[in-house]
Amino acid sequence: MILAAGRGTRMRPISDTIPKPLLEVEGRTLLDHAIERLALAGVERVVVNAHYKADTIAAHLAGRRQPQVEISQEEEALETGGGVLRALPSLGETFFVVNADVLWLDSKDYALTRLAGAFDPARMDAVLLMQKTVTAVGYDGRGDYFLDRLGNPRRRREREIAPYLFAGIQLLHRRAFDGIEERKFSLNIVYDKLDQTGRLHAIVHDGEWFHVGTPEGLAATRARLASHRTER
Repeated sequence: MILAAGRGTRMRPISDTIPKPLLEVEGRTLLDHAIERLALAGVERVVVNAHYKADTIAAHLAGRRQPQVEISQEEEALETGGGVLRALPSLGETFFVVNADVLWLDSKDYALTRLAGAFDPARMDAVLLMQKTVTAVGYDGRGDYFLDRLGNPRRRREREIAPYLFAGIQLLHRRAFDGIEERKFSLNIVYDKLDQTGRLHAIVHDGEWFHVGTPEGLAATRARLASHRTER
């Protein structure tokens, strides 16, 4: 699943006319980049949720045949967790969830393949991809998590600065949503629930990662990728 329903308020004024998932980097939209990376990992069907400028997103995807794309249109924004919960009937037992405002370059192995390889359904309901904050492009926050040597994450406390941020890329099991009755909620509710039961796991991305959530992040991403072309 690709999360593409947000209004992109931090991307204004650009997002006033273009929904953030349809911004172009290296000649392709962020949404197409995400779909193509899912396809490289063997995904044959992708659910894209949409709310803000949903018709524009649906029209952009109308001509795509591989992988098969289904639109989960939300009449009201359900936030990240609510969007996934609404789409569960169209998703499998385990499934990837990717934010539409991130872009990543893989190193030796595909990040999505590494997530699948790290997932142990007997012990886990979620595996999150983490990124080192010091190497993240377009990010200037305080980080999200600490990790122990076994890959068990701990969310940073209010005054802490964490070495890893959640990269917006994950593998989830549908039972992670058991017992949640809200319609609108953040996926952070799911992560915190799984953390309390010891069923949340994480791995660290070994390639480059870009946060394209603001005009500054978009410019930094385009500049870094352009520099790669000049280095070849």
